[in-house]
Amino acid sequence: MCNMVGLELLDLSHNNISGTIPMSFEKLQNLKYFNVSYNKLYGEIPSEGPFKNLSSQFFLFNKALCGSPRFSVSPCPASSKNRSNRNKLLLLFLLLGIALVFVVITFVHVWIRYRKGKRAPQQADSLSIATRGRISYYELLQATYALSESNLIGFGSCGSVYRGILRSGTPIAVKVFNLQLEVAFMSFDTECEVLRNLRHRNLTKVITSCSNLDFKALVLEYMPNGSLDKWLYSHNYFLDIMQRLNIMMDVACALEYLHHECLSPVIHCDMKPSNILLDENMVAHLSDFGISKLLGEDESDLYTKTLATFGYIAPEYGRDGLVSTKCDVYSYGIMLMETFTRRNSNDEMFDGDLSLKKWVSYSLPETIMDVVDANLVTPRDNHLNKKLDCVASIMKVALDCCVESPARRIDMKDVVGMLQKIKIQLLAC
Repeated sequence: MCNMVGLELLDLSHNNISGTIPMSFEKLQNLKYFNVSYNKLYGEIPSEGPFKNLSSQFFLFNKALCGSPRFSVSPCPASSKNRSNRNKLLLLFLLLGIALVFVVITFVHVWIRYRKGKRAPQQADSLSIATRGRISYYELLQATYALSESNLIGFGSCGSVYRGILRSGTPIAVKVFNLQLEVAFMSFDTECEVLRNLRHRNLTKVITSCSNLDFKALVLEYMPNGSLDKWLYSHNYFLDIMQRLNIMMDVACALEYLHHECLSPVIHCDMKPSNILLDENMVAHLSDFGISKLLGEDESDLYTKTLATFGYIAPEYGRDGLVSTKCDVYSYGIMLMETFTRRNSNDEMFDGDLSLKKWVSYSLPETIMDVVDANLVTPRDNHLNKKLDCVASIMKVALDCCVESPARRIDMKDVVGMLQKIKIQLLAC
């Protein structure tokens, strides 16, 4: 019917017709007469097009028709089109409300995490004894082939370290404490207490622990490249100048964190090459916190009866048992000299009044070639003088760490800054 655009007259009155009047009739622009009275029609009467000029009498006696008042019918309830638009609007507001609630919840969650991070920055991005489940004794036996000698990778003053692989395929190092030694119990407790909240890329990560009356062990991140001690003194291994500097910078960063960035400053107390472990990328990790000390509030030093490894101990530590962060600085300075001279402070050449520190001091600056590790530089090196200048600068930093008076020693923040400058010079060679 809506295609009959030329239709001018349509009379359907008195036909008992039921249904609605199609809205498409509004397009019949030529329609001049349209009569549907005396039927059973219902719904809305079109109001546009030709219907603007039609009389109300053409729609009489259709009790269910509705529309404009000029047709003498009741107003229509909201049209289906309006209802559809209203439903769409309601849906849009609902979706916007849900999105707003989600954004608010997300913001609150992020804000809470941010505030927690500000309160405890040292607790981020690492594994924790407190949060990881303990591994059973039998699982450790399985991982290390019953602590077999073939899996033994190191000894310590309080026990042994074994290589192992968990059922998940994760390689681990298991530090088993020798409980026949009374000091081992205290060492285990100290490492657990200290490492519980320490988080730094240059500290050995503790995955979890295993403890009962007869067995105590720490499960550590495995370091496939072993210790700095191995790389310095084994004939099958070699470190160039840049590798040695990077390793000692890693150690300096670890000590800077322990001394200046922890809520309670930590004194390692046993700095030496065998406690510096190297991962697959030759990044250094400070390990073995068995005799470390935590400084309390307003404490700058404390007394202890526990002695560290001879040759690395600061004078006040060995003489009076007085330890502070400056003791670690002293030990670091000795280790820094050792790393670039490949001479242990307990070497047989150092007897009487001669020590590693004095030997290095006597060589600066003119005869540095006499003390530097012969494998690092050769007379034919194109950049020999520049490299020797860098090594001399490194030795100067080491000597500043080893000043007799703790108050006159530099701190680890200064060490990190100085070594960074030397590294830039070395990169230019």
